[in-house]
Amino acid sequence: MIDEHDLVPISGSDGDAYKISQATEQSLNAAILRAEIARSYEEFVDIFETFYADDVEVSREGLWEMIRGKEKVRPFLLNLLGPLHVMAEVDGLSVSVQQTAVPGDTANETHSAWRIDFTGVGGKRCTLKWCAIRRWNASRVAYEHHYDLQQIGGPLTDEDFNLGSSLSGVGFDLLC
Repeated sequence: MIDEHDLVPISGSDGDAYKISQATEQSLNAAILRAEIARSYEEFVDIFETFYADDVEVSREGLWEMIRGKEKVRPFLLNLLGPLHVMAEVDGLSVSVQQTAVPGDTANETHSAWRIDFTGVGGKRCTLKWCAIRRWNASRVAYEHHYDLQQIGGPLTDEDFNLGSSLSGVGFDLLC
């Protein structure tokens, strides 16, 4: 759950769009870094609902069409978070997220670099890296684009998970 004390108050008198977007970006990224996928994927959904505009536009390098609106972005988010949560909580996947702010000089626009390390029970690792640009409308993300996507290491497979459950035999080689 998002702590309301971590949100940045926005008022019309502040008037400094650059400072507001930077401060709100820090709040969003801090919330993402605090959330734990093994505990709950709902934390990430709450973050999305809190920080993203209803008419958000999301794109990715290599994706021809932009996804517009929370209603269309939400299924993509859930299709990623649900399986990650199960793999982390039940199957022993370790997930580590890191973020680095990238300096920018445009009001209402922020840049960051992201890294997620997925480590299986035997120590095999797959790392995903990318950069993100966000455009802000007050305290909400109005646009997000991911680019410079990189994968380091091969995909994790069934052997990298504790699959003693009913999930045994289900291929997880789609991760990374």
